[in-house]
Amino acid sequence: MNYLIAVLSDRLQAEEAYTALEKEGIPLAQITILGKGYKSADEFGLIDPNEQAKKRAIWMAYWLVPFGFGAGYVFNAITGLDTFDWAGTPWNHVLGGFAGAIAGAMGSLFVGGGVGLSSGSGDALPYRNRLNAGKYLIVVQGSELIKNRATAILSQLNPENLQGYVQEINR
Repeated sequence: MNYLIAVLSDRLQAEEAYTALEKEGIPLAQITILGKGYKSADEFGLIDPNEQAKKRAIWMAYWLVPFGFGAGYVFNAITGLDTFDWAGTPWNHVLGGFAGAIAGAMGSLFVGGGVGLSSGSGDALPYRNRLNAGKYLIVVQGSELIKNRATAILSQLNPENLQGYVQEINR
């Protein structure tokens, strides 16, 4: 599926672009306006980077917390450290395991959440920011031919940004 996304500064420009696409025969089912009074980013399906970061952090916690517990337990047992000397020998190892589990949870939060927040959204975050700033998006989806026709039409309207995307289908 091919996508063309145009960023327009106000509602009048967005409606003008929509009308121009309609007059040139682009099917209305393949044109979407995003912005205040129209579809939101969530309704259209733009990825929310905060949600993706949360999912990635939880996914990483499933394997990092148990691994951290095991690593902390084994490290404490091998080195013979008495970090928690008040707990005695067997519980000292268990508390070392808990310390390792806490480190694993922190790793999943900082790495899974932080990296997911900064890199997991692709171009969705800049588009969301533009929508939050009061801009409008025109999204045309369809074949390469429709995308090329829409590019020619929208270029004449001088949008702030005009970007095409190709979504590959995995089989």
